[in-house]
Amino acid sequence: MKITALGVNSAFATGQYAWGVTVPQVIEIVKQVAHSPEFAAAPEEAIVKEVERISRQMYLPKWQSNFLIEFDMPGKKGIAPYRLLLDAGADARHALKGVGLTSNDIDGVYISHPHSDHIGGMEYLALTTLFNPSYTPAKNEWLNGAFIADKLFFEQHAWPEPPKNAKPDLFIHRKVLEPLKRAVGPGMDTVQGVPNVCLETYFTVHLIGKQENGKTKTFEFQDGDGAWTIKPIFAMHVISSSEEMASYGLSLEHSSGYNVLMPTDTQHMMPPQLEAHYRRADRIYMDCETSPYPSGVHPHLSDLMNRMDVSIQKKCLLYHYDEMPDVPDDMFCGILNAGDTHVYPA
Repeated sequence: MKITALGVNSAFATGQYAWGVTVPQVIEIVKQVAHSPEFAAAPEEAIVKEVERISRQMYLPKWQSNFLIEFDMPGKKGIAPYRLLLDAGADARHALKGVGLTSNDIDGVYISHPHSDHIGGMEYLALTTLFNPSYTPAKNEWLNGAFIADKLFFEQHAWPEPPKNAKPDLFIHRKVLEPLKRAVGPGMDTVQGVPNVCLETYFTVHLIGKQENGKTKTFEFQDGDGAWTIKPIFAMHVISSSEEMASYGLSLEHSSGYNVLMPTDTQHMMPPQLEAHYRRADRIYMDCETSPYPSGVHPHLSDLMNRMDVSIQKKCLLYHYDEMPDVPDDMFCGILNAGDTHVYPA
């Protein structure tokens, strides 16, 4: 299993502007300047002057806080790896572009809670895979040359929704499913001319965690000669005077016993039941804030440095911050940068 940090910055960071030129522009600069009198007299100054003239500000988005998990097993297209997004970020397009992928490369998504920085990419994933006739070979075969909206409308009694192997998987706790539907409904409950469109039109929904009958459902992903079992882990995220929002992180346990814990958004205050998961884990992907204005809904870096048990600290890879955390070299397992990858079991 490989885990890639698609984004490591706080939900509402606005990114930075940088000056830049494209490679074709550089080539053009060389052509224009190389034969000019200015270049012969002062080549460096001439190039700098031309670069400054055509440079444009480029925006570097930093609002993602999600991960890509890859398992060595066939994905929807029948070839490895199976790619699972852990949350869809504020806008998954940018994060995926950063690692050379698009929605067409994603086989499934897990949603931990319905805050916008975790579900903002859902409409993008849903609509682009729905309207892509070649999302999977099964999708192509099912459509048989028909336009998706026509297929859904004219064959709605025989095919109320695309077959399971023609759309991405959605893994979710049942208590998150209904809030998610309310949040994404306005943008996803309608397809031109097609009645009865719903979340299940776009995704094959897998409810995992504690079910209404009291049984706990997990899901197993093959990974080469081993397997990983995923299970939601409850953590309290936000508590207001009348409502609360939990964030269901993921526990990933390998058939060898190796355990990776990804709590997603949580508070530092851990009851003994939660602390046991932290102690049991071999690696923890831990969100933290570095802002001088703590929100109270994420652990602040000062909490993790001063209040977290040393044995747990050493398991933690830190992410989800404004500025890079300034911590002693030997205190945590590491500080994540966007694009960092780790392969497990270690």
